[in-house]
Amino acid sequence: MWVFEEKVNGKNLTEIINTEHENVKYLPGRKLPENIVASPDISDAALDADLLIFVLPHQFIKRSCAPLAGKLKPNAKALSLVKGFAILPEGGVKLISQIIETEMKVPVSVLMGANLANEVADEKFCETTIGATDTQVGDDFKLLFQTENFRVSVVGDKEIVEICGALKNIVACAAGFCDGLNMGDNTKAAVIRLGLKEMIAYGEKFYPGGSLSTYLESCGVADLITTCYGGRNRRVSEAFVKTGRPLVELEAEMLNGQKLQGPETAAEVNYQLKQLGAEDEFPLFTTVHKICIGAMKAEHLIEDLRNHPAHL
Repeated sequence: MWVFEEKVNGKNLTEIINTEHENVKYLPGRKLPENIVASPDISDAALDADLLIFVLPHQFIKRSCAPLAGKLKPNAKALSLVKGFAILPEGGVKLISQIIETEMKVPVSVLMGANLANEVADEKFCETTIGATDTQVGDDFKLLFQTENFRVSVVGDKEIVEICGALKNIVACAAGFCDGLNMGDNTKAAVIRLGLKEMIAYGEKFYPGGSLSTYLESCGVADLITTCYGGRNRRVSEAFVKTGRPLVELEAEMLNGQKLQGPETAAEVNYQLKQLGAEDEFPLFTTVHKICIGAMKAEHLIEDLRNHPAHL
């Protein structure tokens, strides 16, 4: 397992994982199987692999994976758990799975779902969704991941599965703003419903042909609910409203080195929508972005909910 090397209490994180069998920084209190070996060298960890699993903040994909480009085994296959989009210099955005496919020259499936890491590590029951265009590959990854407490569904809508995993973090920011404003669960339920409608509209506009039923899988409505109640994007967004401090400060203070995905994804999506003059079609996504960058007060979110096109 490749691990980005950093110091924790004066020791290398990989050394701690290999001796104490615990990721004391990012998953404290949960023991890892002793057959998991952490390596700070991504080439050492991945070049001989038949199946590669990508789990890292989407901002670091290109830089981290560059040493592997053109060097993987010919029949290697990949699974991405990475959430977000990549902004293209020529305009528009690209799915992270497409970036990995382009850079690594391997086919990439995706896994997204209501899978808060601490609860998965504690083996509390949950579901997840694998999106794979090749049914056999999807079944192979299901065999690899499924346990009694981690149930896997496989669908062919790879792109829809992936955009759900990215877009729900934008909605979670809106849910956090609601909590920061002490608006209650009814308001949050409205945010979740309208957010889901915008997720579906985004899929239909930019990735047509997907099935509505995919949004009812764990990658869709289930992940949206758990992220809007228990995720870090919600938690930091609530603190953003209550303290008035910059998101970057709160991220550093509250997340112990982890990265917020919601504000970054909101910016990426807004970049795409603005180019196409489509911001008004996605008022919740647009408002979240403006609040995150300080161009709008959080209180304005409620006004935008009142005047959402779904109500007109």
